[in-house]
Amino acid sequence: MNQFDHLKDDDSGDHEDPVANREEKSDTDSSSLNNNNNNGRRKTISPGVGEHPLQYNYTFWYSRRTPSRPANTQSYEQNIRQIGTVASVEQFWRFYSHLVRPGDLTGHSDFHLFKEGIKPMWEDEANKNGGKWIIRLRKGLASRFWENIILAMLGEQFMVGEEICGVVVSIRFQEDILSIWNKTANDQVTTSRIRDTLRRVLNLPPNTIMEYKTHNDSLKDNSSFRNTKITL
Repeated sequence: MNQFDHLKDDDSGDHEDPVANREEKSDTDSSSLNNNNNNGRRKTISPGVGEHPLQYNYTFWYSRRTPSRPANTQSYEQNIRQIGTVASVEQFWRFYSHLVRPGDLTGHSDFHLFKEGIKPMWEDEANKNGGKWIIRLRKGLASRFWENIILAMLGEQFMVGEEICGVVVSIRFQEDILSIWNKTANDQVTTSRIRDTLRRVLNLPPNTIMEYKTHNDSLKDNSSFRNTKITL
């Protein structure tokens, strides 16, 4: 985790567009941007010379939808947009510094950061047998908690092998929601370790309510955050 703090870019200015000022990025960042989710010939992203490689490449996604419209798999896939992939600590900070902070997003918006090759969809091969831990946040906390959870994931602090798929911050009208997705929902040892690590890296109060929901249950009720299993 210290390598992330040490190499953090000072440019943390916010912009109205979640991916604003892309033309100002370095060549490395520009090559990682691809808004066509179906393009199978995307350039492979690698760490630059002298950069600190991440254990996995990670891809940022952004989605926004009108709450009054019923969600389904097809509409969700059309609304989600791949905005960039990073392979090193340095690439991450350069890219991240150009993103609007979650707390400055409006409406029904989501940022996703997933291992490259995994779509932030319940049906994805890497996700279909998994689930997610959910933490509901009062307004005003999303930006700080989002940064803490992604640094913990990129820094491999969860110590559960390849179980972590990605993390999501969901901006809603009354609350914001943080979630972390893992591959195997029925592995209680792993899900408990993820829960305990979340409590530690986010410095959550002991009485914080945490919820878990399998992606299979989400597919059944077409909902991300309803009908969850609550734990303290």
